[in-house]
Amino acid sequence: MLHIKTKRISLLLCFCVIIGLSSPVLTQADEVNSWGGDSGSIDAGKAAAQKAAAAKRAARKQKKDEEKKEAEAKMEAEAQKGETVAK
Repeated sequence: MLHIKTKRISLLLCFCVIIGLSSPVLTQADEVNSWGGDSGSIDAGKAAAQKAAAAKRAARKQKKDEEKKEAEAKMEAEAQKGETVAK
């Protein structure tokens, strides 16, 4: 009797697994990846936008550094001019 029950349970289990694997809902890939993001082309667009934003921030920082250097050079030139006039 136990042997018949085991066969019935294994047959039922195999049947459920086959149905589950052949179901299109379970086998077809979703458009959303496992991290909750969108498809690859959209992720590539986001990466490009982030790269452009980083380049913009770098350019802004470089411009700010150049302005700071110019201001320091101007102050130094005025200080040297003031020393030559005082002599």
